[in-house]
Order: sequence, then C-alpha cells, then structure tokens
Amino acid sequence: MSEAKGPYLGMKIPEDLCFNTDHGPKCFKDYKGKWLLLFSHPADFTPVCTTEFVAFSRKYEEFKKRGVELLGLSVDSVYSHIEWKRQIEQNWGVKVPFPIIADVDMKVANLFNAIPPGQHLTVRTVALIDPELKLAWFAAYPYTNGRNIDEILRIIDAIQFSYKYGVATPADWKPGEPVIVPPPATVENAAKRLSEPGIECKTWWFCTKKYEAVVKA
Repeated sequence: MSEAKGPYLGMKIPEDLCFNTDHGPKCFKDYKGKWLLLFSHPADFTPVCTTEFVAFSRKYEEFKKRGVELLGLSVDSVYSHIEWKRQIEQNWGVKVPFPIIADVDMKVANLFNAIPPGQHLTVRTVALIDPELKLAWFAAYPYTNGRNIDEILRIIDAIQFSYKYGVATPADWKPGEPVIVPPPATVENAAKRLSEPGIECKTWWFCTKKYEAVVKA
C-alpha cells in the first residue's frame, strides 16, 4: 500500500527536515517535546498577511501560556522576512517575536500541500503539531481572508484538553464548560452508562461531564 499523501491528522512530521529562518537554521526535531503551531502565508509585504502577523504577535504570550511555539512560513527569502518584520515594527509598533521559515525551495510547504496546483504561493495553512511531532490539527484559509487568532487559541485549548483527559469537546467549547464523555462501545456498557455517577445524559450515547469534575479526577 502506498503511503498516504498529507496533510492528515496523525501524520508524522519528519524530525530531520531542516530549514532556514530569520532566527537561523532550524529542524523539526528542535520542536520535539513541545507543541508547535506552523502557519504559512502567501507573501511578505502584503496587507492581509501583515494584519495576521500583527495579530499573532499581539497574542504571542497567549500561545506561550499554552506551551505553544509559533513558526511562520512563506516562500520569501530570509532577507525579505527581516525587512518585513522591521517595517511591521516601524509602522504598527509591534515586534514579531517568532521565526519565519524562508521556504524558497518549498519543501516544507509541499509537506503540507500548501501550494495549490497552478499557483506558486502558499495559502494560509495552519498546522498544530503535538510534542511527538504528529499533526494534531490542520486548516487552510484562502488567499483573500485572514485567520481568526482567537479561534486558533480556542481549538488549541480544546485539543490540549482532549489529549490530557481523553474527553471530547462540543461545538464552540471553551475551558470551564462541560465536556463530552466518549460513548460506550458495547451493549453492556450502554446500559451502565445511564446510571454512572458524575455525568449527565440526554441518552446513552450523549453524556457530558462538568469541567471541574474532569480536572479534579
């Protein structure tokens, strides 16, 4: 069976894949044991991308609180990244603190299939990579529309909570709200589920548990 082409959830990121950034050479193995948010943008010195980098930079400490490293990417050169960051700081008063991959050979972009057929610029992909260097979440936005940083932080909170506690989260979930208990997989456990303490059920396959009870367990 041929290997599936990425990106797909659970995909192993090659730890020996290395690349140049405006913070110096780096490899994915440098991020092993950490959460990493890799996000591509079409090009430096473009309006939508600039608004995104200002927004990511303003929320940088929120990512750090969650133990998430930020790593940008475009097919522009290191020198382009350096000058663009300088202009962002001069014109918007915001210092961009995270590195940007100078993916001029497109090897990282191609790993995430971030360049559509017939195009030569990356779309706005977002890849959350877990501490084992596996893809935990992936999304792609069109060239014309900037990303919502608060939603990215929200899904990071949800994914990290699921990783830690083995529960699922409903639509629009935020920390502090009830979570979904995985449904039972046998007839016997389905009968038991409705009488289990500490959970609330609409029916045997839809049960929730209070946030506080999960954290304290």
